[in-house]
Amino acid sequence: MSAVPVSGADYGIAMTVQRNGATPPRRAASGRWKDAAFAWLTRLFALMVFSILAAILFSLVMGSTQSLDKYGISFIWRDDWNPVREDFGALVPIYGTLMTSLIAMLIGVPVSFGIALFLTELSPLWLKRPLGTAIELLAGIPSIIYGMWGLFVFVPLFQSHIQPLLIKTLGNVPVLGLLFEGPPLGIGMLTAGVILSIMVIPFITAVMRDVFELVPPLLRESAYALGGTTWEVVWRVVLPYTRIGVIGGIMLGLGRALGETMAVTFVIGNAHRLSASLMQPGNSIASALANEFTEAVGDLYFSSLIELGLILFVITSIVLGLSKLLLMRLSRQEGTRT
Repeated sequence: MSAVPVSGADYGIAMTVQRNGATPPRRAASGRWKDAAFAWLTRLFALMVFSILAAILFSLVMGSTQSLDKYGISFIWRDDWNPVREDFGALVPIYGTLMTSLIAMLIGVPVSFGIALFLTELSPLWLKRPLGTAIELLAGIPSIIYGMWGLFVFVPLFQSHIQPLLIKTLGNVPVLGLLFEGPPLGIGMLTAGVILSIMVIPFITAVMRDVFELVPPLLRESAYALGGTTWEVVWRVVLPYTRIGVIGGIMLGLGRALGETMAVTFVIGNAHRLSASLMQPGNSIASALANEFTEAVGDLYFSSLIELGLILFVITSIVLGLSKLLLMRLSRQEGTRT
């Protein structure tokens, strides 16, 4: 049997290990000290996140103390907002926030799913990269640009063509027609919801595309080999494999829609009037804060605006909490199924 040649450096390392029997004490102590310092540093960063969150919540609660003392829980369902008489309620901004976000999700989620599906399953190679880059560019456009485009381009188009068509067709449907009553003003909650959907589509699409691409090619090829169509492969293979990531992307878009300020402020109308019609001007929590915060005169007015911010914080926390519970439930079901 031939001998294996050993270099001088390898021989020296082997002799050191034989003499000491383990890692040198000085090196081991240094390694333990670095590990402990790294662990405490990361723990400090994690505590910093909770500290910032607690500080924001504390400042919102303290700032809204006067409004909480006067109105209590009834502030949520009061629809009055009159700074002159110092009579305030949050129902109109809450309704506008939830309604515009709902419209944005109803439009944005199917469109985002279609774009992500096309990019990962159907798009030719020469179109895949330019289309993906365009989606990322849309996600990087500032919200005020969307608002200006919506006000000067989309609102006139909506007023002259889209809203009259909706009033003429859906406005005559029983019950559903209540959502499309009134004159075609161009601005309103429906317009704000459509602008929001255009804003959230790039975010949801980017997440869906990334998670769709994580599906192992072997799973797709096996499904196609068994005779599955593209829709069957997506519905039975891709979505079950990536549903947690897909839901996460949808919640990311919903969070963006709930807290959007400038784009909504440009097109929603900023009117504290409660109306079932989506054609009428309304208001949202974020737009109310942007419009009135610098003009708030009086402690109660200022405190009411702070309480609006607290309500938006609570709504966002509830949405994120429900999404987390849904993801945990899906994970447990998947583990049980496995």
